[in-house]
Amino acid sequence: MKEYRQHRYEVPEGATEIILVRHGESRAATADNPFPLVEGQGDPELASQGRQQAVAVGERLKHFPINAVYVTSLQRTVETAAPLCAHLEMEHRVDPDLREVHLGDWEGGKFRIMVHENHPLCVKMHEEQRWDVIPGAESREALQERIGRGLHRIARAHPNELVVAVLHGGVIGHIIAEATGSTPFAFNGCDNGSISRIVMADGKIVVRGFNDVSHLGNSETLASLPT
Repeated sequence: MKEYRQHRYEVPEGATEIILVRHGESRAATADNPFPLVEGQGDPELASQGRQQAVAVGERLKHFPINAVYVTSLQRTVETAAPLCAHLEMEHRVDPDLREVHLGDWEGGKFRIMVHENHPLCVKMHEEQRWDVIPGAESREALQERIGRGLHRIARAHPNELVVAVLHGGVIGHIIAEATGSTPFAFNGCDNGSISRIVMADGKIVVRGFNDVSHLGNSETLASLPT
């Protein structure tokens, strides 16, 4: 009798598999030491723990058959990608369209402070699931346009290949939410140094994994590692 086993997913011909890595933890925000700005967006460097997370990401992915490593125009993604690129003996590629959500008047670290203080606009932002509740912040429509542009550019350049994109929490959350048809903020808050996976084929995105942190251990373990 013929048997019909459960189907195992296979990446379609011509598709691009993208490993989405959230950058390592960046330095803390303080009112008296705001983050430097790059094209109007906060550009903090990695904290010590973030550098340790970057090393862990490199160790996790160094044996994968990776064809390219993409970063954004913000230094925390470049620093996170550096250990992996060293293992692969590969230069990173910059795609500025995949940079973090623009937070308008709350750039430079102010967003973190406002969240910590539970500012009324933060409450409204989460209730309405819109970044542009913040004055001058990016709309969902603008975010969708530029992130889509960046992802499709990568897909066109890498058919039948595996690439890594070191991105930001808001961007990864947006990608997964759009792909799954969920509410806009449903996947916000993936962990620093986490790994998610998508497959792009024929203009569509299939989600294969989200927020894998098995390579990171716990925060106490990371804190004990040498810097």
